[in-house]
Parts: sequence; structure tokens; C-alpha cells
Amino acid sequence: MTKKTEVTGKKAASAASKVLKSSSSSKAAKSAAGSALSQTKAPKKVTSTKAASAASKTLRASGSSKSAKTSAGSALTQKPNKRK
Repeated sequence: MTKKTEVTGKKAASAASKVLKSSSSSKAAKSAAGSALSQTKAPKKVTSTKAASAASKTLRASGSSKSAKTSAGSALTQKPNKRK
């Protein structure tokens, strides 16, 4: 079963933009936000392993903002499934 292609929605894109503009956002949060934002209108683009790792780190961090977590979640949903 193949995964349905995803794109970043308006809410997540707005959150990603806030994260990228913020000087207090971590490097991991900005990496995940950049990945999510680059996939706004590009259904064939997928999140890289490095960006997915950064997104996971952002979601696990207790100090991450709501915007950072929203954009990180969007980036993770666009990570392709692992194949055996």
C-alpha cells in the first residue's frame, strides 16, 4: 500500500514561517520548518532523513514552541514510509 502524497497546509506553513523568522528557534526547529515550508505546493517532495530527525528532536523537546511543533509535525507526516 502506498502512502498518499501530502503537502504542507496553510496553518503549518504559517507556523513554519514564524519559526524561521524567530531568532530564538533552535537549529533543529528551523531545519524541520524549512522542510515543511518547501513542501507547501510540492506533493512530490518528501522530508529527508536529516530533516525528519530534526523534526523528531523538536517534537520531543519540552522548550519547543507550538509553532515549532506544528511545523515539525507537518514535516514528519511527509516522510516516506520505510521499505524492507
